[in-house]
Amino acid sequence: MPAPRTSRAALPAHARLTTALRSDTVSGALLIAAALTALVWANSPLADAYTSLRDLHVGPAALHLDLPLHAWAADGLLAVFFFIVGNELKHELVHGELRDPRRAVLPIVGALGGVLVPAAVFLAVNAGAGGGALGGWGIPMATDIAFAVAVLAVVGRHLPAALRTFLLTLATVDDMVAVLVIAVAYTSGLSLTALGLAALGLALFGYLQNGRGPAVTRVRARVPGWLLLGPLALTSWALTHASGVHATIAGVAMGLLMRTTTRDGEPTSPSHRAERLLRPVSAGLALPAFALLSAGVSLAGADGFWTSGITWGILAGLVGGKLVGILGAVWLTARFTSAHLNPRLGWPDIAGLAALAGIGCTVSLLIAELSYADPADLTEAKGAILLASAVASLLAAVVLGVRGRHHRQLAMPSTSGMS
Repeated sequence: MPAPRTSRAALPAHARLTTALRSDTVSGALLIAAALTALVWANSPLADAYTSLRDLHVGPAALHLDLPLHAWAADGLLAVFFFIVGNELKHELVHGELRDPRRAVLPIVGALGGVLVPAAVFLAVNAGAGGGALGGWGIPMATDIAFAVAVLAVVGRHLPAALRTFLLTLATVDDMVAVLVIAVAYTSGLSLTALGLAALGLALFGYLQNGRGPAVTRVRARVPGWLLLGPLALTSWALTHASGVHATIAGVAMGLLMRTTTRDGEPTSPSHRAERLLRPVSAGLALPAFALLSAGVSLAGADGFWTSGITWGILAGLVGGKLVGILGAVWLTARFTSAHLNPRLGWPDIAGLAALAGIGCTVSLLIAELSYADPADLTEAKGAILLASAVASLLAAVVLGVRGRHHRQLAMPSTSGMS
């Protein structure tokens, strides 16, 4: 007999709040609301107050962490979200959808197609452009995983869970490639020493999670997990940031290193405990703060917006290039290899997801700032990123909304033969 369910009204207020924040729909709504607030605020008469807030420096200068608030949001708070993503992917790799390599390969190949084709589209549009327009070729490569997951949660309540896993895998690989491109093509001060120390810290993090033997077992038994792994996680994050690589990579890596099985009499796995603790923090604090401090792009000074090759290269790359690149790569791989989609997914689902991947916000904005020193070029690039993201969101919402109704009808019990 199943255990009796406790009503939401019977739960304490904080428990009801954390339960709500674990919902993708609530998290997505908060993220989108914060982004819209930021955009309106940055283009209002109070824009100076917004700029002062996002550029306010806090943190220890001695550790090279005297950063503006928008950098803390994008590099620090967003790492919590990426940890959740990495942790969820690890669970899928060990226990779920991605255990089958023939399914896991499709989102990975799709991510590569969604990186290469948009970059090629941007270069083609700007082939005859003068100046430094070609420097923005990396802008349409990145998918903003936070916003993409948020939109999927809002419009895709009846879609198969496998589609969300597909998106998480695709967008994570996509962002990792984009971060690698930043490190190689857009960063001149990469510190291999800091990167090596960060790798050692991550290796120790993984060993303390997954290692066997009496010594590590005694350490895990005697030292609380937060006290053992928390400082190590912060140190690894700080070293990754100091290396010049986008620090959210440390969050993904730590999530992928989490142990998803129980040992030594544990009631639940470390992966499960971390997810229960950090998902409400990610949804209620990290993602809204990141959106509020990152999405406030001023559109003032974009006089040549509609005639700029930068504008059209980004629009074509994010909206068209992502759709063609992802859908084409996945279809070709499934057509000519043994890889295959989850049986619950259809090609229209993948098309909607490919359109959704055209949301490029955080990493795209970062690459734009690294690409263009001219304020006019930068304004055009930022405006195009926001416009492309809006168009991609609307297109994906239409396709996935239709598919959601389709999947809901399939899930309804058949009434045929009933009087």
